[in-house]
Amino acid sequence: MDPTLLILFVVLAGLMFFMSSRSRKQQRKQQEFRSELAPGQEVMTGSGLFGTVVEIDEATDTVTVESTPGTRTRWLRAAIAKRVDTPVEETPEEAVAADGETDVTAAPAGTGTITPGDDHVDVPDDLSSLDTAQREYREQQRRQDGETDSKQ
Repeated sequence: MDPTLLILFVVLAGLMFFMSSRSRKQQRKQQEFRSELAPGQEVMTGSGLFGTVVEIDEATDTVTVESTPGTRTRWLRAAIAKRVDTPVEETPEEAVAADGETDVTAAPAGTGTITPGDDHVDVPDDLSSLDTAQREYREQQRRQDGETDSKQ
């Protein structure tokens, strides 16, 4: 028998073993996650539905999820894909650092301006002002290059 063929079979068997052990580890992790589900946790199903676990029925292996107040749906436990941790929103009062400086990212939403100290950054709400700024820049460049504004 050819030794390269034997080496090829050994390498393929090793790859298959490592791939299957990795998938078994992921399955075990998912099974542990699903067994630790409890009412009150926010979850996402495999199809992308977000909601809060309301009830778990061990006998039928189903989970009742409330997506909006009053809207409850039953799902197989295996359909729950992951737990969703909601980010904690920071209030503007909490944005003040211990040394008295304000956090630049704590500007109220929709204001379009961030003012750290004396600097001022104005973000336009739409792109219409960018065209005007570009036109003004080109005119300024023409004036600096000695071109006249009149068309001949």
